[in-house]
Parts: sequence; C-alpha cells; structure tokens
Amino acid sequence: MRSTALALATLLLAGTALAAPPDGFDARIESRLKEAGTPGMAIAIVENGKTVLAKGYGVRKAGTQDKVTADTIFSTGSTGKAFTVAALAVLVDEGKISWDDKVTDRLSGFQMYDPWVTREMTIRDLLVHRSGLGLGAGDLLFVPTTNLSRAESVRRLRYIKPATSFRSGYAYDNVLYMVAGQLIEAVTGQTWEAFVRDRVFKPAGMLHSTSDEADQLKSPDHAFPHARLNGAIRGMGDIEVLSEKGLGRNAAPAGGLAISANDMARWLQIQLAKGKLPDGKGQLYSEKQALEMWKPHTLMPIGQAQGAMAPSTPQFLSYALGWTVQDWRGHKIIQHGGAVFGMIATVVLIPEKNVAFSILENAEDGAQLLATQYELLDYYLDLPKVDWGTIVPAFRKERAEKAVAALKQKADAPAKAGPSLPVPRYAGDYQDAWYGPISVKESGGKLTIEFKQSPGMVGTLEHFQYDTFQTRWNDKSMEPAYVTFQMGPEGNVERITMKAVSPIADFSWDYHDLEFRPVAAKK
Repeated sequence: MRSTALALATLLLAGTALAAPPDGFDARIESRLKEAGTPGMAIAIVENGKTVLAKGYGVRKAGTQDKVTADTIFSTGSTGKAFTVAALAVLVDEGKISWDDKVTDRLSGFQMYDPWVTREMTIRDLLVHRSGLGLGAGDLLFVPTTNLSRAESVRRLRYIKPATSFRSGYAYDNVLYMVAGQLIEAVTGQTWEAFVRDRVFKPAGMLHSTSDEADQLKSPDHAFPHARLNGAIRGMGDIEVLSEKGLGRNAAPAGGLAISANDMARWLQIQLAKGKLPDGKGQLYSEKQALEMWKPHTLMPIGQAQGAMAPSTPQFLSYALGWTVQDWRGHKIIQHGGAVFGMIATVVLIPEKNVAFSILENAEDGAQLLATQYELLDYYLDLPKVDWGTIVPAFRKERAEKAVAALKQKADAPAKAGPSLPVPRYAGDYQDAWYGPISVKESGGKLTIEFKQSPGMVGTLEHFQYDTFQTRWNDKSMEPAYVTFQMGPEGNVERITMKAVSPIADFSWDYHDLEFRPVAAKK
C-alpha cells in the first residue's frame, strides 16, 4: 500500500509539473487576436521547472502568412531591465562591484543635477526609481530615436532638473538604466550588448535572442511592430506596420532586447530556480543575488481601478531591482511589463506556485495581453473566473473615448486670439540644456520644427491659440505636441515649452520637461 501510494503521489506530482494551460486557451487567444485585429503573440509558461507551453499565435507581419513560432523574436521593452540587473548580479558575484557602490566610484564623469545626489547615488539607486527625476524624465534623449551616443546621453543627465528630493518617492525612469549599461562597460571593458550576450544569454541557452537591435532586424524570424495611428488618438483606427527604426543603442539597457517564447521559457526557469541554469549545471547568478533582486525598495502609488476592473487593484505595490513586487488578489507576484514602438510584453512570476509566464505581442493593443495575463494569474492561483477578455477591452475602449472627448471639447472651444507675432518672428534656433537643439523655420507663412538630434522628428506647426501651435509630424507614429512660445518684455520669443496633446500619451514623450531658449546668433 505504501509503494502504491508513493507511486500515485509521484504520478500526481508529474502531472502537476506538466499541467496544461486553461481549457480552450489556444482557441481563446486566436479568437482575441482575430476579434481585435492584432497580428501576433507568443506565450511561454513554466511550471515546476518545466516548460508547459511555448507557442506562437497569429502572424509576424500584418498582411502576410508568416506565422509566429516559438522561436520568433519580439522586442520586449522594459522587461529587459531585469536582464541588466542580472548582468550586474554576475559582477556582484564575481566581487567586481556591490549593489551599494557609489556610481561615481565605478563610472568616471557621472553627474546628476544636484552635486549631493551625484555623490550619494549608488548602483542600487540606479535601478529602483527613487532618484528624484520626474516620470520618464530624459526619455526624449532616445525617443523616438537619436544620433547621440549612450555616453553622451549619460553625460547630459547633469542638466535634467529633479522633480522631487532624492530617495523620497517613486517615479519610473529609463535613463538611469542607461547609466547602468555604461557602468557595466566601464567595469568590464565590454559593451552592455556584448556582456549580456556573452554572460547572460549564452549561459542561459537563450540562443535566438539578441541584445543588439541590428542583429534583431537581421533575423529572418523576427516580429514586426504594429500600431493604430489613423484614429483620433494613438491606439485608435486601423492596425498598420510601423517602420523598424527602433529606439537605438542608447535605450537598450532599459529595454532593448528581442526574445522568443522558447528563450523566454529558459529565463523563467532561471528566475524560478533562483539563478540556477535550466540544465542544472551551475548558476547564472547566485541564490543570494536572486533574492536581492526580488527585495522591494520603493513604494509605488496604487491607483484604484473602478467597476469591473476593481479586482485588478493590488493591495501592495513596490519596485525591487528590475522587478515590480505586488499582490494579485491577495497573492504575491513578481512581474514587469514592457513597451516599445509597436510591441508590448509582460513577464510574471508566481513564486508560491512555482509558476511563471511571459506574453509577447507585436502590436500596441494592450487589452489582449492584459486580459491573457489576468486570466493566467486567476487560473494558476485557483481564483474565481473573471471574464477579463470582455472587461479589459471595454475598459481600454472607454479610456480612449474619454481622451477623445476631452480633446474634442478643447477643439470645439471658441476660437482664441493669436498669434501675437508675425509668423517669421517665431523662427529661429533654440536649445534645451539636456535635449539639445531644435530649429523653427518659416516658409511661405508656415512654420516647421525639427528636433536636430532625433532623426526624422520634423513637422509643421499649426496655430492652435494665442502663441501655442500644434505639431503635425511628418512621421505620424510620433506623438503630437503643443508648442508654446513665451514672450519677453521686448516682444521677442524668450522660451519655448511643450506638452503632449493626448491626455493618455505615453510618458516617454516627456515634452513637458523641455525648456528651449533662443540660441544667440554668432557674430
């Protein structure tokens, strides 16, 4: 009887290790993609150290029959922050750095706006969003693209004014992960791209994934980016293929990886095994560092979801080293989302169940990804079923419609006076301390604007009201902005400020952090 019970227990454990996804899961994913018009998705699920699903759905590029496979690589956005942290963890294990080393001791020339913050900033501080910088501050150094080097972008941090005091609160940023990438290069002599490839991807067996954007575009099995741009705001209208210009190398340590479902499954295995490699032979990083990565450091604000979305509101929410630590309906999870132009991703760990999953999508249609994430969380945590496939798209649609209504109300307001100057007098060269130069030119009574360090960021300025104009970018994938010229006592343009037009524009379009001043003409 004992041997029979033992055999039965072994069988049950084996069954648990290879548990299937929810009933009808594949059909639901295919249906969601078809209904929304989203081109493709790739999903990996790991349970008790085993891959129970690694699969592609839909197509790599809209209008083609090129199927997404388990080896198709997707841009994974900020989920890559955990890889930069893993690279640092390798160096901590080797004794080359510690988490609480001062950045200035490891990266020569590093400087923040405040000298005291510069002296006190540690490697840990780079990773947990408590620097005092505003939300997304400095992202225009690489959004939508840039001709600056990563080193030059890091140098310019000294000109970005803080929004709060150091370590006083949470505000998500990307630029300090860019600093972490430069620090890895300073310590090892290898670029961030090379170090991640050689010391993270290769040992992990993630052989389809890339840390270099150029390699991603060369891959014959890569997903193409898609978005909806011809509606009232970004995210509404028809799905279309975007240019594969990417964000470039500057942003890579903050979110420049391309990974497949099969490779993401190996990453999930490493996470659940606290650094142990999938073949069981050695560690990518030590268990000590694995636990350090999951240790919360910065409390994050919690927004209360309303109506049917209310169950998605966490009770606690915090940022660790490249991960968000929170609860899902009372159960602790560790997760991170990611987004770049035309692609979104999520990685979720459920330590108490020894389960993890990732979802990669080659479009900005976040409703399908979020609904799938919530469904899998409920399933693996044995929670009551919720129809997230209906609730999340309805919530996203309502949110977008409210944004459109707000814009319409503004557009329908009575016409305002202006502009106060003849159009040619707005033209000139202007400079922001951290971004750099723009040029405003006049031709035939019309104004154009060009961001000199963001190739292709060129458009016309249409008068809105008073001395505020609105951008009409030549590249419609760029977020429109209000451009306000402010006059000095002599009636000349003294400065230019900007603000995104859409009330739900992504925070990386941090136009509001810019302050352009006229560049004095050379004599």
